[in-house]
Amino acid sequence: MMSGKIPPELGNLTNLQNLDLSSNQLIGKIPFELFTASKLNRLNLSNNQLSDQIPAEIGMLSRLQYLDFSQNKLDGPIPEEIGDCQALIFLDLSKNRLNGTMPYQIGNLDFLQTLLDLSQNSMAGEIPAQLGKLIRLEILNLSRNHLSGPIPSSLQDLISLQHVDVSENNLEGPLPDNKAFYQAPNTSLIGNPGLCGEKAQGLSPCSKDTSSEKQNKSNRWKLIIAIVIPIVASVLLLILFGILIFQHRFRADRDKTEKNSGGRSSFSVWNYKSRIEFEDIVTATENFDEKHSIGRGGQGSVYKAILPSGDIFAVKRLHPSEDNVSSDEYQMKTFKSEMYSLTEIRHRNIVKMHGFSYLNGSLYFVYEFARGGSLGEWLQEEKKAKILNWDLRLKVIKGVANALSYLHHDCTPAVVHRDISGSNILLDAEFEAKISDFGTARVLKKSESNWTVPVGSYGYIAPELASTIKVTEKCDVYSFGVVALEVILGKHPHELLLCLQSGGYDMLFSYILDKRLAPPTGPIVQELVLAVTLALLCIRENPKSRPTMHQVSSELSAGTILPLLAPLQMLTLQDLMDVFSHITTNRV
Repeated sequence: MMSGKIPPELGNLTNLQNLDLSSNQLIGKIPFELFTASKLNRLNLSNNQLSDQIPAEIGMLSRLQYLDFSQNKLDGPIPEEIGDCQALIFLDLSKNRLNGTMPYQIGNLDFLQTLLDLSQNSMAGEIPAQLGKLIRLEILNLSRNHLSGPIPSSLQDLISLQHVDVSENNLEGPLPDNKAFYQAPNTSLIGNPGLCGEKAQGLSPCSKDTSSEKQNKSNRWKLIIAIVIPIVASVLLLILFGILIFQHRFRADRDKTEKNSGGRSSFSVWNYKSRIEFEDIVTATENFDEKHSIGRGGQGSVYKAILPSGDIFAVKRLHPSEDNVSSDEYQMKTFKSEMYSLTEIRHRNIVKMHGFSYLNGSLYFVYEFARGGSLGEWLQEEKKAKILNWDLRLKVIKGVANALSYLHHDCTPAVVHRDISGSNILLDAEFEAKISDFGTARVLKKSESNWTVPVGSYGYIAPELASTIKVTEKCDVYSFGVVALEVILGKHPHELLLCLQSGGYDMLFSYILDKRLAPPTGPIVQELVLAVTLALLCIRENPKSRPTMHQVSSELSAGTILPLLAPLQMLTLQDLMDVFSHITTNRV
């Protein structure tokens, strides 16, 4: 067991990623130098005797995912800079002597998921409404403080919340309209005399009238009734007339729907924990209003559907085709393609499909909702791009490679995606890449023709599709190469591709690294060199000279080490190609 103070020199360990000094007898301040270890993603100082305030420099840890300072003697307010630790998934500051108000910047921790525990401190003031933005949060504990005022109604938006404890405060007013609050045991709510909620165990109803108030209300109601009854009678007649018209139109629409769907059920869910009706999806998106749209691709628009149960889905509605082929025929062909592909596919790096609908001539797909958004969004936004460090970017590249290897080599018959791009790769809360949007996918059956019209996203389509329309796995290989370079460069490699087409392989390797990140050091350099080398092989103009995705996935998983012919700052792309060619020749 260690004792004494935390050495400030630990901050000099620039490659430090995990620091666990919990359950010791450490005393004194937390040295601010500790927060200069910019690669730190896990910090645990819990169960010690640390005192004084949490340094504001904590906001420098932009990659930090796990923070535990619980069971110490820390005092003072929580620094608002903690809101800059936007990669945090776990935050525990419980059982200290923290005071002041709760910083609203905690609401900026978009990825906070596992825990937010500020219990057993001395914080006062109101709960900031910004906490309602923590839609991934599963456990919230604010108990045993001096918090006052109402619980913000915005906390009803905590759709992932499973457990909550706000006991032993001075909170008042109704509970938020949230399942976790309504199902919370009495022990999680007691100690708040002004708290009310008819649905919560042990709480008084939120509205109580005195006898005089009741009498006044009774008199007012008599006056209102005398005035309103004649008006209501007239309105009811109008309503009945409107209902008759509505029923007539509803029957007509229903007949049309049944005709379009061939009398079959318009919705089916086969891969989800509970039954969902398509009408629930329509209601949640307000009949697919644009304000619920979260993306638009070449094949369709994607909407976010939040159901009253708290379940969230991504719903894709296909665009009508403008080809000479009839829209219904074209959409049904695309629909069957995605249906066939996704009903058979099960892979951690491929988005799950929960259901489908063919209704009134429109096609819909219901997917799992990837909370992290698309890879393209992460690379475009400055703050998010900095969170997406070299380790996470390599994780994304490996995940996409594994998914494509599965589609091409483990599915029988093979499946070609045909639209691999930054916008069609989603990230979950753990930064696991998931390929989505199978609207253009083709199943390569030997008994059928694999000729088709060129499809895909501009800038990712293999060059041979300009002169031929035969679908092969090598189309996906090329697109993967473009995406891999995009991940390394931090933007679409349009200029790089043009340069390479004219033989510009004398370009320095360091030139294609995203300048928003610190230059890579240590073992990560070898992994990046390998990833870039494989990406360059994937974008070769001749499809036959490109590797298979099985080969790419295997090389990345094996972590093949390429002997560097020059220092990193002098290494060229041609050096990478020469070394890899030499290694593969020797293998043969």
